Amino acid sequence: MTKLSVNINKVATLRNARGGNVPDVQQFAADCERFGAQGITVHPRPDERHITTRDVQLLRKIVTTELNIEGNPTPEFIRLVLENRPHQVTLVPDDPAQLTSDHGWNTLKHKTFLREVIGVFKEAGIRVSIFVDPVPLMVSHAAETGTDRIELYTESYAAAFPDNPQKAVRPFMDAAIEAGKLGLGLNAGHDLSLANLNFFAREVPNLLEVSIGHALISEALYYGIENTIQMYRRQLQWGKTD
Repeated sequence: MTKLSVNINKVATLRNARGGNVPDVQQFAADCERFGAQGITVHPRPDERHITTRDVQLLRKIVTTELNIEGNPTPEFIRLVLENRPHQVTLVPDDPAQLTSDHGWNTLKHKTFLREVIGVFKEAGIRVSIFVDPVPLMVSHAAETGTDRIELYTESYAAAFPDNPQKAVRPFMDAAIEAGKLGLGLNAGHDLSLANLNFFAREVPNLLEVSIGHALISEALYYGIENTIQMYRRQLQWGKTD
């Protein structure tokens, strides 16, 4: 069954807009787990515009499901991950100035670098996933880095889904098949929502985990966080049986 990891960056953004500790990011993470989330994802950035170093330290102490830390493997990020030893680290090739992640790794061009960084994390006993576009060639070179998993960048799927769901999902099916052949675990994330998740989960084979933040937190404004998490869980459960 595909697991749901809730990205809580937007909760930290709301807190930081006012200062203080409202909403309480750590309590929110604990509540997400209590309501059915099977993991918590954070993506700290150098400017700490949402998740801070202190948040990571506190979350590592309280998350009981799976803590997934995403980010660009700069020396500072590598040090943060090694100091806190999450269950999973997801390597994302984002620039500090980017508003949000917008592409996967060129795993051919950056293979040597990725192999070195992944080796450091795996030696520390941390499962590694790397962010890639749904391109079989990039998936095949990802396998040569030593990563445990890949995370498919799903923005293109979400954008094309309303007009032609089957066409939108096809590259992700192909990438997933390639990953399966190579023994790579498969995650996915970015712009997945209640509107498009069920179809994606039904069509993409061997999907282990989805990481969802912006849409889920936004939908929680209407439905409440407990109900929203359960709605997402049902989309993933129904995805394999409908």
